[in-house]
Formats: sequence, C-alpha cells, structure tokens
Amino acid sequence: MSTEGGTKAVVAALIANTGIAITKFGAFAITGSSSMLSEAIHSVADSGNQVLLLVGGKRSKREADDQHQFGYGRTRYVYAFVVSIVLFCLGGLFSLYEGWHKFHEPEALTSPMVAFVVLGIAIVLESFSFRTAIREANKSRGTKSMQKFVREARQPELPVILLEDFGALIGLCFALIGVTLATVTGDGRWDGIGALAIGALLLVIAVFLALEMSSMLVGESAVPEQTDAIRAALESEPSVTRIIHMRTLHTGPDEVMVAAKIAVTGTDTAASVSDAINAAEARIRAAVPEARWIYLEPDLDRETSA
Repeated sequence: MSTEGGTKAVVAALIANTGIAITKFGAFAITGSSSMLSEAIHSVADSGNQVLLLVGGKRSKREADDQHQFGYGRTRYVYAFVVSIVLFCLGGLFSLYEGWHKFHEPEALTSPMVAFVVLGIAIVLESFSFRTAIREANKSRGTKSMQKFVREARQPELPVILLEDFGALIGLCFALIGVTLATVTGDGRWDGIGALAIGALLLVIAVFLALEMSSMLVGESAVPEQTDAIRAALESEPSVTRIIHMRTLHTGPDEVMVAAKIAVTGTDTAASVSDAINAAEARIRAAVPEARWIYLEPDLDRETSA
C-alpha cells in the first residue's frame, strides 16, 4: 500500500467530514435533534482523526537519529492509536450521554425536514469519501477480502479511514431512522435511541481499532506474502544451503527489518560468505522493497556436515 494512497483517502475524508460537520450543527440548531448533535460531534471527531493522521504521517518522515536509529516510522501507529482511543471514544461517550439524556427527557423535533435534507447530503458526501478509500485499498489488497485487508494491513491510514467512513454511513442510517420514527410517532425518545445506537457503534469501532493499533505498536511481522518472498529470495542464493531461522519486524508502516541465520558450507571462504550475504541482501530488496534493514548471520550447515 502506498503512503500516497493513504494520504489521498485521508484528505478526501477530511474535506467531506468538515463540510458534513458544519451542516449537521446547523441542522441541530434548527431541529434540536439529539441524533443530529451526535452525528455532528461524530463528524468533528472524524475530522480531528484525519488531521491527526496527516500530522502523524508528516512526523514519521523525520530522519533517523542516535536516539531513534530505526527512524520514526512507528509515529504513524502512535497517532492512529490516539485516534482510536481519544477521538472515537470521546465521540462515542458523548453520543451515549446525549442519547440517554434525550431518552429520559424527550423533546419534540422542530423542522424535521431540515434534518432529513442534511442527513441525505451527509450520506452522499460520506459515500464519496468511502468510495475513495475503497478505490485506494483496492490498489493494494489484491485478492484479500476487505475484512482481511483491514486486519492485516501494516499501514494504519486506510484501515482507519475505511472503518471511519463505514461507521459514519451506518451512524447516518441510525440517525435517519431515529429522526424518522421521532417525527412519525411524535415521541422524541426515538431520537435518543438513535443517538445511543450511534454511540454504541463508535465505541465498537474504537475498541477494534485500539486492538489493531496496539498490536502494531508492539511490533508485527511482515505480512505472509512478504515473508514468503523474503524466504524465497534467500533460498534462491546458491551459496545459502538453507535458512536456519528468520524473523521479520515492521519498524514502520513502510519499513521492514529482516534478521536471519543462514547456513553455509565449511569450505566457503570469508570472502565467498561475504559475497553471498551481499547477493542475498540484494535479492531480498528486489523481492520486497520495504525490507530496509537486513541482518544476515552465517553459520555452518551442521546438518549437511553431519
């Protein structure tokens, strides 16, 4: 997945959510709908999410230094984790509070047609943002299902935007249902139920994202396709008789560290082993360009010797 693709999806989502938030606040001011207020806060949270992702992407490009010798690539994971914990949870908890308040102290909606128009516009704009994220994801997910892509992706931006936009569309449907039932029945509690549903949805997404981002922060290996390509590259080097063991680690969304112990024969000279290692490194980088840090340790092929 390219960084440019993730940035494009983030920018598209930021533009859409900023416009949506403004219209939703206007609709809330006119209608007094809790569902509209919850959706407005949701859009503000989403806009803040996108700003944080853009800032994280920019800060991750800093050059490596003595204190951070593998660079700042994981900064993108930190900002994505903040997105999942702070903004999603704040939006979700606020929606739950507003929904609970409106359910116990229901109020009739005024000018519900305004809410319907704004929700319709918001659905169109969110669909545009969601379509952009899907297009960018399709460029790199290959034959994977979207669910598997979201779970296995090592770049945080597109999975976050995909879940944000999907959650936003479902939340808009909840709001539309709540406003519709409140208008038809004259019972404002339906509006509160809509806000409660939006809050619960946001919290579910927040928990899922928090688990995914925390796993990335701890450190995840290269995806299976990359691992297989690295192993094949090593095994294709004639001087490498076998791979004794190999470990991979993402030091950032677009950077992989490879550490492997490779077996060589006892008759190999130091010069030939050095040439083999250099050739193996070149093969790995050709197969997996993200492999930035490669450490190969030669050892005698004791199985062959025995």
